[in-house]
Amino acid sequence: MHKFEIILYWSNEDQVFVAEVPELPGCMAHGDSQEAALQHIKEAIQLWIDTAREYGDPVPQPKGERLMLA
Repeated sequence: MHKFEIILYWSNEDQVFVAEVPELPGCMAHGDSQEAALQHIKEAIQLWIDTAREYGDPVPQPKGERLMLA
């Protein structure tokens, strides 16, 4: 299990929950519920890492702390 920070929020525009992983550029997923969005982002994280390794791109190590505060 990877320990990247996940930001989860409701999108009024799309009417879904959105999950983003700031440490993995472009890694995001959505779902009709918080649970679905979190399940989908776990799959997206693994796909992001697999693709990076396939192309020889670096995979960042999770920082294990909040990246930013709003």
